[in-house]
Amino acid sequence: MNYQSAWMTPELESFRDAVRRFIASEITPHQDAWKQQQHVDRKLWNKAGEMGMLLADIPEQYGGAGGNFAYQCVVFEELASAGDSAFGIHVHAIVAHYLLNQGTQAQKEKYLPKLASGEMVAAIAMSEPGAGSDLKGIRSTALLDGDAYLLNGSKTFISNGYLADLIVVVCKTDPEAGAKGVSLLLLETENCAGFKVGRILEKMGQKGQDTCELFFDNIRVPVENILGGVEGKGFSQLMTELPYERTILGVGGVASIERALRLTVEHCKQRKAFGQALIEMQNTRFVLAEIKTEATIARTFIDRCIVDMIEGRMDAELASMAKYWVSDLQCKVVDQCLQLFGGYGYMLEYPIAQMYVDARVQKIYGGANEVMKEIIARSL
Repeated sequence: MNYQSAWMTPELESFRDAVRRFIASEITPHQDAWKQQQHVDRKLWNKAGEMGMLLADIPEQYGGAGGNFAYQCVVFEELASAGDSAFGIHVHAIVAHYLLNQGTQAQKEKYLPKLASGEMVAAIAMSEPGAGSDLKGIRSTALLDGDAYLLNGSKTFISNGYLADLIVVVCKTDPEAGAKGVSLLLLETENCAGFKVGRILEKMGQKGQDTCELFFDNIRVPVENILGGVEGKGFSQLMTELPYERTILGVGGVASIERALRLTVEHCKQRKAFGQALIEMQNTRFVLAEIKTEATIARTFIDRCIVDMIEGRMDAELASMAKYWVSDLQCKVVDQCLQLFGGYGYMLEYPIAQMYVDARVQKIYGGANEVMKEIIARSL
């Protein structure tokens, strides 16, 4: 089947070629080194910014490449197709959209060009030791003290936490107001008194991606660093922007499914057992036929989601479907593919093994899949 996504254009194909070449030269060769040090090299961010792939769907007036959502999807797809799990560009792009859609004009002009160039690396600090998907349960506070907020608390599981120059901190500016007391605070980390990065967490997979604990001890943050300039809007800002995050998780998930199928078909054509190639055995052929069918369904579904994002009609329910269903399928498919590799599939030198450990968190971050189902159920 020669399927072509409806959102692809000749210009996007040219951009895809450029992104693919960049990944092949600047990202793929360094994966093992980044796993050892638990983070990418800082200079990668500057190189990616110069190439124009950090904020591909942010307007040129703010330093972005000026493309639509499809351009950023190309970046996510190519990273997944290459097996990268170290470069935290997804979180970086998410923060950029918080700024673009929720920030004041001054905040956009100050931060977006620096994120686009790689001068600043972005992170978003939501999860805490006692609060993950339940954002109403956060305990970090930012209480007004004259011309600044005093930020106190801690965060955990923060992607890009080790290298981050700008962190969107989810905190309570009014601890007694419930969801209406939640705000998003823009924290610049350079020479920031009271800010501490804890250990880089030892994860099951995605070992080259820095995931950290963060600590805030009476940090003075200027009042103008409240995202959007108004207290108490944090929860609504999160609900507005989370569909972007959940859709891009689906985009990367589908590309990973397609990669797993591609690698497994190639292996099954070469590997012999009982005098014949694995691909010639009926069980293998049927498993691969099922995976190809599911991959095709996932591709057509995520393409519809991409078009909806481009045209501005993506909603929370559909994004939740994309996030939970694709990530569930990704884990299932990679597991089936690993089985067809036999003992080799259990060896981390084989990409399918790395894909297996990297995929599992897809069902957790961005909102646990159980939460996604609750969001969908509320729309019934």
